Formats: sequence, C-alpha cells, structure tokens
Amino acid sequence: MAKSKPKFDAAASITNELISIIDRGVLPWRKPWQVGGSAVPLRQNGEPYQGINNFLLTMRTMMAGYTSPYWMTLRQANELDAKIVKGSKSSVVVYYGTTERDRNKDAAEDEANDPKTIPFMKSYRVFNADQIEGLDVRFHPEPPELLDHPERKPIPHMQAFFETIGATVSFSGREASYMAVLDKIYLPAIEHFENPLNFYSVWGHELAHNAALRFMPRRPLQPVALRLDRRSISA
Repeated sequence: MAKSKPKFDAAASITNELISIIDRGVLPWRKPWQVGGSAVPLRQNGEPYQGINNFLLTMRTMMAGYTSPYWMTLRQANELDAKIVKGSKSSVVVYYGTTERDRNKDAAEDEANDPKTIPFMKSYRVFNADQIEGLDVRFHPEPPELLDHPERKPIPHMQAFFETIGATVSFSGREASYMAVLDKIYLPAIEHFENPLNFYSVWGHELAHNAALRFMPRRPLQPVALRLDRRSISA
C-alpha cells in the first residue's frame, strides 16, 4: 500500500525559512523598503498584504532581488492572460480565521446554545510579478529616488511597513523588549536614536521574538531585552 503524502505544514515551512535567512546573516529589515514605488508587498488588486505575510514577502523580495511589489496566485495570473516563468518557485502565504462548530448534542442546554469558535490557518502560494510573463506595465512601477532622512524622525515607508504588521507596540522608556506574557513590544521613542535606521532595526529585532512565539509557542514566556546603555541583548 502506497504511503500517503504528508500534509504540508505552513507554520513549520515559514519557521524553517526564517531560520535559514537568519543563519545566512541576512537581516531584511535593514534594507531599503521601497520596491517599485511601494513600501509594502501588494496583492494583484493593489491591496497591501498585512501581518506576517507583509514581513515574509518583503524578505523574499529582498532575498530574490525582485523589483515589483506585486504578488498573485497562478489562477490570478492566468485570468490576466499571463504565464508563470518556467522554473519559478512559488512563495507561501497564510490566512488566519475562525469558524464556529456546534457543540455536542449531548452537552448541557446552556452549552449547546454557545457554538465553539475554532481558529484555523490556511496557506496558499503566490508568485512575484517578476516571475510572470505577459503582465501589464502597471505591475512593474518605477521605484522613486531614494531620499536622505532627517535624524531622529520617522521614515515614512519604513514606518508604514512596521505598522502594517499589526503587533502591539508601546514607545516608552529607554529599553527595548518583547513581553511574551502580554504579547507586547516596548521600544524607546525614535527621538532617542540618532540614526532612524537603528530604530527600525531594533523594532525588527523585537518583531522576530514576536514571530518566534507565534510559530513556536512552547518557548518559555520570558522577556527579551535590548538596553540602550549597554547595547547588548539579553534573552
């Protein structure tokens, strides 16, 4: 009897990808975010990706050197009369949601009227517009010129990228840390950083702890801090 193919584990695949990138010494949040005129990865309809998909597709864009911010499924490409370039590798993105399931018929009456909410995660695959032939020119916008950024001030496109991820962040104090128990990131205000790029680098570091806890929930719930005065990380 032939063995059944193991079910694809999206969480494990993403975790392994993150580990591989970090092992190569690449920190994508230190790269310029502006790709093809957009600060964030975009769906075929121009809607920006959010959450972990924003982070993952930005990393893949930087690692592969894509110049387009647009991503789409095979079906969406076919609907545009376009074709995937032979040999192109797709990228996994995920969708989180909840569904309700009625409780057991034998449950107590008060429980039977309270449907059980069950979280789920689905995955699907997308391709960057650079991997697709025959797309309209609008999927390959020209990138704007890079600008010099003032000291101790937010960089708009980087700020937009990190805010789109949706993690809870408190900008206060003089210590950067991620509190797993509260699922909350604490960062000094950007005014404490002479170079705003360092501010976003630290923000990205703390987001890595946030993502690690989401994909590896059995980690000990302990804070991970980066002190401004010592410039060292304690975990």
